[in-house]
Amino acid sequence: MACRRPPSSKAWRRFAAALLSVSLLACNGSVADGTAGAIPEVAASALPAQARETIALIRKGGPFPYRRDGIVFGNFEEKLPARARGYYREYTVRTPGAKDRGARRIVAGKGGELYYTDDHYNSFRRIKEP
Repeated sequence: MACRRPPSSKAWRRFAAALLSVSLLACNGSVADGTAGAIPEVAASALPAQARETIALIRKGGPFPYRRDGIVFGNFEEKLPARARGYYREYTVRTPGAKDRGARRIVAGKGGELYYTDDHYNSFRRIKEP
């Protein structure tokens, strides 16, 4: 049995860098700067009527029907672009027939951008407004 020479430190560094790159891309499409991968878009007009009502309330500053509307959205799922805590706020989109708040939300960024989720933060679509 022949002894192999250990790989050079340069080869190990290249291997580690490649492994890190693959690991970062595997985490929800994230990249080294902490931004989320591409987020699909949806026209506001294509959303349910209740979502359009919530958008109108957000744009005029309320009043909101749910006590928790306007609370800080922590982005713990890291599905939205990374921002400082407090950048995002969440609002309930009424779900007809639901006995609780349901799974539908709109998350608003301080920059005016809006995101819609109908599966309680598992996925988001950026809302395009006219």
